[in-house]
Amino acid sequence: MLMQGKRVLICGVANDHSIAWSIAQRLHAEGAELAFSYPNDSIEKRVRPLAESLGSSLVLPCDVGSDAEIDALFAELGEHWDGLDGLVHSIAFASRDELKGRFIDTTRDGFRLALDVSAYSLVALTRRAEPLLASRRGAVLTLTYFGAEKVLPNYNVMGIAKAALESSVRYLAPDLGAAGVRVNALSAGPMRTLSSAGISGFKTMLHHHAERAPLRRNTTGDDVAGTAVYLLSDLSGGVTGEVVHVDGGYNILGM
Repeated sequence: MLMQGKRVLICGVANDHSIAWSIAQRLHAEGAELAFSYPNDSIEKRVRPLAESLGSSLVLPCDVGSDAEIDALFAELGEHWDGLDGLVHSIAFASRDELKGRFIDTTRDGFRLALDVSAYSLVALTRRAEPLLASRRGAVLTLTYFGAEKVLPNYNVMGIAKAALESSVRYLAPDLGAAGVRVNALSAGPMRTLSSAGISGFKTMLHHHAERAPLRRNTTGDDVAGTAVYLLSDLSGGVTGEVVHVDGGYNILGM
C-alpha cells in the first residue's frame, strides 16, 4: 500500500460529499493513519463520525482564522505524533453575497475574508506544520480550481483567492524544499460540495463542463483522490510547486 505507515492531517472535511473526504477515504485504503480538524461545533458533529469510521480518534478543533487555534492544533498533534507525512488543505470560504453579480462590487470585508480563509490559511497551517513535516520529509497538498486562471461566472472573489493560493504554493515550495518537504496544488473540475452550493448557477456550470471536457464527463471524488494519493506519496518525490489539473482535460481547451 502506497501510504502504509504514513501520517496525514486532513483539514477541510465538511461532510461526506467533501473532496477532502474522498481523499481521506483513499488515503486510509492505502494504509495511512489520519487526523482531522474541524472549525466549529456544527462541523464537528459531521466530521467526528466520519473520522471514527476510518479508525481515527484524532479529531481536533481549529478555526484557521485564529493563530491561537492553529498553534493549539499542532501542539496537540505533536503530543500524539512525532512527525507528519502529509497535510491536506481543503479550506475555502467567501460570503454567498460575493459569489453573484459583478466582481467589481466585492466589498472590502468580503475580499479580506475570502483571502484570509482560502489562501492565508495554507501559509499559516504550513508554517506550524513545518517541523513535523521536515522530520519525515512530508508533503503538503491544497485544493484549487480553474477559476484561479480564467474568469468564470459568479466565482468572483473566490477566483482571486484561489489565484493567491496557487501563487502561495509556488512560494512555499522553495521555502520547504531544502528540508525535502514538497508543496503542490490539485485543481479539480467542478464537483457538488457544500462550498460549490453557494455559487450561483453552479448546476449550469456542471452541465457545461460535462458537455465540453475532453473526457465528456464531470470530475469524480475518485478522480481527485487518486491524484491526491500520488501527490502525497513517494511516487511524486520529485514534484513540488505544481498545480495538477484533474478536470477531464477541460483546462486545455481554448474554444
